[in-house]
Amino acid sequence: MSTASTATALPVTWAPRRNRVVLCALSAVLVVLFAVLAVALPESWQFNDRVMMVGSGVLFAAVGLMLARPEVVADAEGLTVVNFVRRRRLSWAEVVRVNFKAGDPWVTLDLADGTALAAVGIQPGGGREQAIAAARALRDLVEQQHAAARG
Repeated sequence: MSTASTATALPVTWAPRRNRVVLCALSAVLVVLFAVLAVALPESWQFNDRVMMVGSGVLFAAVGLMLARPEVVADAEGLTVVNFVRRRRLSWAEVVRVNFKAGDPWVTLDLADGTALAAVGIQPGGGREQAIAAARALRDLVEQQHAAARG
């Protein structure tokens, strides 16, 4: 990957698109299913029970949408890593290395402070080869940004 092609490619977003589509569709189905069940319940069920049935569907859908959140966004200033619950912004200097070994569930980033950060947005759930290509592209971006910072 050349520096010129990387510069024009930024910003780049990696996300498990297939997982996201399936989870969003499943979340919508859950809300509709629980709402229909709440309406179809026997008359012996009280209003509170029906509300809780719909609330359960919304809760399950919210969990599904939370699982659909992960992504990694690279731009000129650095990386934004969005995992299930947390979003973290990193400068390029903070990222030391990109790791994605055989059998890993997702990419991990070694950080300058000695910690590691899971980048769940790059995972083999959408296809192992796509995940490997994304991890290599991210690694190349990190190396290019470090080389540019050194001069």
